[in-house]
Amino acid sequence: MTVWRLPLSVFSPGGRRGRLTILIFHRVLPQHDPLNPDEPSAQEFERRMQWVRAWFNVLPLSDAAQRLADGTLPPRALTITFDDGYADNREVAAPILHRLGLMATFFIATGYLGGGCMWNDRVIEAVRSCDASRLDLSVLGLGSFALDDTACRRHAATEVLKAIKHLEPPARQTATDAVVHAAGGRPAPALMMSVDQLRELRMLGMHVGAHTITHPILARTTEAEALHEIAAGKEQLEALMGEPVNLFAYPNGVPGADYLPEHVRMVREVGFNAAVSTAWGAASAASDRFQLPRFTPWDRSRWRFGVRLLANLSRPAAALA
Repeated sequence: MTVWRLPLSVFSPGGRRGRLTILIFHRVLPQHDPLNPDEPSAQEFERRMQWVRAWFNVLPLSDAAQRLADGTLPPRALTITFDDGYADNREVAAPILHRLGLMATFFIATGYLGGGCMWNDRVIEAVRSCDASRLDLSVLGLGSFALDDTACRRHAATEVLKAIKHLEPPARQTATDAVVHAAGGRPAPALMMSVDQLRELRMLGMHVGAHTITHPILARTTEAEALHEIAAGKEQLEALMGEPVNLFAYPNGVPGADYLPEHVRMVREVGFNAAVSTAWGAASAASDRFQLPRFTPWDRSRWRFGVRLLANLSRPAAALA
């Protein structure tokens, strides 16, 4: 596996020319789920983390961001992050990371702690559990979807999520509730961490960052709402953890579409030390510390996984808001 170290060192040198790869994950599932095909199973995740451990110098994000600014990154620097706060982060991902001696930062949307379910998962689970052979959402302007097999259900969930993702938060919630009702109205599953699980993550040596309260698309909120989501989410986590929370992840995270320059200013002014987007690329000393790029390597084979990481390191960071 060390065959990758030399090319990675060329594209990711240490010191003042250092480049930082930041991986982003959301869930790690016990087994593959065809309705969540992009989320790795435990077996797939462990295999990828074994490659990461062999090829990279893995640092906590807080340390990596500071060392990037100071020009003291080691070669092949990498950090691991998770967004949202799913219970499988604690129950599936964290034990794998801990066993391999790796640390990660978990960005938590505090409003869902305690067994909550985010709007996108409510849609997916509603489509999964619908007993009808067709889900008719014509009254919502979303069309009608056959549910004959898993592929059909995956298509239905993908199209509905795409259609309502960027609605303003109240409208998105209304649409989500209507989809759930049309699919049979089953209760939402408890998918997110409890406060105890969050504290257990910290006890395992993992780090915690803020991700707002309700995970809104900040660009679709008022300035007052955005500031509340950013600042109060930080305060709530600090009260729960009993320590400062200095890292932030923008919900959805696409610069210029999901968040704007005023939100970067808010994140800086409320006291965070660094923040991450979902713009692809690897960070350099020239990167905005409050808009560090992140990247998801989804390939399942070792060769393709390595090529994807190299390609990400070789590209310039995306233009930021």
